[in-house]
Amino acid sequence: MSLNTPIFLKEREEDNSKFVEIQQSQTTSIATEYPLQNLCLASQEVLQKAQQSGRSKCLKCGGSRMFYCYTCYVPVENVPIEQIPRVKLPLKIDIIKHPNETDGKSTAIHAKLLAPEFVNIYTYPCIPEYEEKDHEVALVFPGPNSVSVKEISFRLQEKIQNNVGGKNDDLDKPFIKRKKTEEQDLNDSKCKDTTLKKIVFIDSTWNQTNKIFTDERLQGLLQVELKTRKTCFWRHQKGKPDTFLSTIEAIYYFLVDYHTDILKEKYKGQYDNLLFFYSFMHQLVKNAKCPGDKETRKLTH
Repeated sequence: MSLNTPIFLKEREEDNSKFVEIQQSQTTSIATEYPLQNLCLASQEVLQKAQQSGRSKCLKCGGSRMFYCYTCYVPVENVPIEQIPRVKLPLKIDIIKHPNETDGKSTAIHAKLLAPEFVNIYTYPCIPEYEEKDHEVALVFPGPNSVSVKEISFRLQEKIQNNVGGKNDDLDKPFIKRKKTEEQDLNDSKCKDTTLKKIVFIDSTWNQTNKIFTDERLQGLLQVELKTRKTCFWRHQKGKPDTFLSTIEAIYYFLVDYHTDILKEKYKGQYDNLLFFYSFMHQLVKNAKCPGDKETRKLTH
């Protein structure tokens, strides 16, 4: 009996090891299949009831909508506003929407609904003036000059220093005096708050973004590129990679990175409710039996 025990234990350890590997594989598979499953969300019962009762009236414009009015940025009659979560954000968000972007298909509206005090939506060519505050504003957009979220604070400080170094008003002063003046300006600039205060997003199909991105009013802004993440959007743009995110996904993932990389705090789901509507619609579409299912048609219209 004692001779067989080590063999038995070894076989048992191998079985346990295989079981753990299978569990890990299944967990990874589930996480890939349900990427929004671990969010810390408020109860979506109000959306479930609204979905069952169908379209409802907007109390502002009277339009018939599902869940919310994409024109007035408010929940509809059968979705009480007090049952919609409010999300507190660490900075302000401006969204520049392309005029040809269909309001009913835009996910940018989710951010305005869930964080109304922090989010503003502008329809191009209407763009706020950022020139005087370009040391505290950044634009999320990929490109060769884009920096990571981790680099934001350093790059904004660098921008101020470059602005100070670019002054030519004191060139007539003696070199020693001029040097002291520049050092004083630089020290004064360091006293300024270089914390990012506003982040700008473009809400448009990828084929239409160039018109907004190349606008001279956005050219002076620091450009930020997000880490590579895959979209869950059910209206995936044909011919584009799955790393092209919807607007609400980009906002959410930026804030998560900002929280950990800039604020240096552990992320505990503080911004998950920005995906309150998005995750519910994603699940509805996923559960639909086929593209022609009634629920899918309700969502796409």
